[in-house]
Parts: sequence; C-alpha cells; structure tokens
Amino acid sequence: MTREARFVLKDLIALTKPRLLRLNIFAALGGFMVASKWDINIPLLIWMLIGSTLTIASATVINNYWDRELDLKMERTKDRALPTGRMTPGTVLAYGIALGIAGLAVLFTLVHPLTGWLGLLGWFVYIVIYTMWLKRSSTWSTSVGGISGAMPPVIGYCAVTEQIDAGAWILFALLFLWQPAHFWSLAIRRVEEYRAAGFPLLPVVKGIKRTKLQMIPYVLLLLPTGVLFYTNGYVGIYFLIISVIGGGVWLVHTLRGTAAQDTEKWAKTNFLISVNYLMVIFLVMILNTTGS
Repeated sequence: MTREARFVLKDLIALTKPRLLRLNIFAALGGFMVASKWDINIPLLIWMLIGSTLTIASATVINNYWDRELDLKMERTKDRALPTGRMTPGTVLAYGIALGIAGLAVLFTLVHPLTGWLGLLGWFVYIVIYTMWLKRSSTWSTSVGGISGAMPPVIGYCAVTEQIDAGAWILFALLFLWQPAHFWSLAIRRVEEYRAAGFPLLPVVKGIKRTKLQMIPYVLLLLPTGVLFYTNGYVGIYFLIISVIGGGVWLVHTLRGTAAQDTEKWAKTNFLISVNYLMVIFLVMILNTTGS
C-alpha cells in the first residue's frame, strides 16, 4: 500500500469516529450476550456486529458530511478530512450512503427484520432529527439524539429475542440516560468552541451551572435502571452491585460539580467516569448474565 493510500484509508476510518463506534459496538455485544444467556449463535452474532458497525459508521460519516462547514470553526474538528479539503463532500456522502445500505441490508436479511428497523430508526434520528435539525436549533438535541445512541444494545438484544420486551426497554433506558451527562461533560469543556460554531447546546444557551444541574436526574435514574435489570432476572447480583456502586460514584461526582471551583478539571473527570462506567457495567453485564 502506498503512502497516499494509507492516508486515504486513515481518513476513511476517522470519518466513522472509531472511539464512538467502539463504544456502540461493545454495547451491542452486551445486549446480544444478555439475551443469549451464553447460548451463543456465532454466525448471528457476527452478522449483527457487522450490520451494526456499518450502520453506525454510515451515520457518523454522514454527520461529518453535514457538519463540514461548522467543523472549520472548532479546534478539535478543523483538521478532519472534509474541513481541510483532503476529501470531497461528494465522496464522503457516497461513502456514508454505501455503508448505510450495506449495514441495513445485513441487519434486515441476515439478522432479523426487527433489527433492521431499529437500525434504520437510530440512523434516521441521528442524521435527520439530531444532525440536520435539533443540533442547529435546540438545546434538546443531546437528549433527543440519545434515542439513536441507545439503539445498539437493543439491536444486539433483539437479534436474539426477535421481539421488544422489558429487557430491550431497560437496555434502551440505560444508554439513553447515560448519554446527556456524558456529552455535556465534554460540551462544558468545549463550550466556547461550540458557541463560536453556532451550536445551541445546553451549556451555550443556558449556561454551565444549569447544565451541571440538568445532568443530575439523568445520572440518578441510572441507579434504578440497573436495579430493574437485576430484579427482572436479566443479570446477576454482581451486576447489581457494580452498577449501583459505579452509578453512585458518578452521581456523587456529578453532585459535587455544582460547587466545583475548577470546572475544567471537574468536567474532564466526569467525562472519564462516564466512559469507564459504561465500559465496566457492560463488561460485567456480559460476564454476569443469568445464564453465565
């Protein structure tokens, strides 16, 4: 592979937002494992992961395409392939559409039609409702956009169950509640960049203090969500313990944010806690399903 080809490949991968992609695919794996109770259908698992990965990647690529002009105004995004001109908008859009067609085709035909519809719903909310509309017009963008971010574990779960039941709704709630506090922790640190770019995020419009307060109910509600997952028989006692302890640690730190003197340091720590919380509870979820 030539040096130029390596750079192109690097940009193609970067357009899919690999860190976000990994978190979402890990969540999809968690949902699949909970539903399968370790009676794993390997081909189904592989196709679910492939279909989910391609569909999520499509959404992030098209998000990059749509935000290309605004990305020029932000320090952390101005070096992306589109703002710098390393790739053309038409190429990126075609790439995103191709990924979406391939991913949804896999979900609809090789996994289960329900997973295809869920994938399409998540894709539509992320691209049309979040990226094209609310991200540019409302402070509700983060909360409503959380619908798309909550789809991966539900897709993994429904690949096995072929239906939406209590387990699917609890998984949806877990990811839906996790996202606002996670993202707002980042947005607080980058508030001036978002302001300059014209994104009406909560810390930009309502201020950092209001944002800190609005994080609290989301993190608080994660505690009973974890308890419900246990009491409904989907996971074991270890998950209950870890989810309550992890949620409690995150809640205490979030509450301390209202009086934090160094907001930058607090927000950075809160962001790291949120990432590690998600990774740990989904790992424990996989290891401590009721069938393991």
